[in-house]
Amino acid sequence: MSAELRSRLRRRCEELGVRMMGVASTDRWDRPPFQPWVPEEFRPKAILPEARSVVVIGLPVTLPVLETSPSIHYFQLYKTVNELLDQYTYLLSDLLNGEGHASMFVPRDGYGHISLMKEKALAFFSHRHAAYLAGLGTFGVNNMLLTKEYGPRVRFGSVITSAVLPEDPVMEEQLCTRCMRCVDICPVKALGEDDYPKNITNKEACATRAMELATKYASPCGFCIKVCPIGQDRALFGREDMDIYDEADERFTAHHRAWRHVRSYGSKR
Repeated sequence: MSAELRSRLRRRCEELGVRMMGVASTDRWDRPPFQPWVPEEFRPKAILPEARSVVVIGLPVTLPVLETSPSIHYFQLYKTVNELLDQYTYLLSDLLNGEGHASMFVPRDGYGHISLMKEKALAFFSHRHAAYLAGLGTFGVNNMLLTKEYGPRVRFGSVITSAVLPEDPVMEEQLCTRCMRCVDICPVKALGEDDYPKNITNKEACATRAMELATKYASPCGFCIKVCPIGQDRALFGREDMDIYDEADERFTAHHRAWRHVRSYGSKR
């Protein structure tokens, strides 16, 4: 087991500006922590039979940009984060390949277009479950992985590798407070009130809304993650008072005006 190689991966992440990294042994996929669990054909060793570890990185979705959603601003942020994740995970896989460890990065969005998710609402690998097993967070009512740093406002990318790396402990603390803000705000009522995994997102309803917003250059939706109260980013941006999302609250008129301004330009209304 190479602790030195893991340290080099960590240093490379720091050079790239990636502050969130975790590692999980591929054996963890074979010990289901809850049911239903990831089917065998979606597990790392089914995708790369030589796999022994999965390296997961996360990049934040900046809260003040997300708050403008749906907008061209959030649309571009989402694209930028995804592109960076693909680039950075490729670079990490290249580092590992150069050391003689068969490795492959997994594209952040494992589908060609959101319309395909209506037909088959699955990608070939789940970064959320990889991030969970790598100790980066726990699942919330919104079906997203919640992190201490950013709540659900983080995107993940993964590298599947034959390298045997020291792994991180799975997070035991449950971060979700069951405040139900995500359930209440969803414009297509795609979420129920049960805890994950009993509460599975209505993916068809979610994909239909995403497709509609995509035609307006204002996708994805983002409502369920912007109102989540979890995350240290809320204190960083002074967003700890959740009444900020109540447009009738005059204390936050300047914020509401700013969000409306951004939404009014660059995408179809």
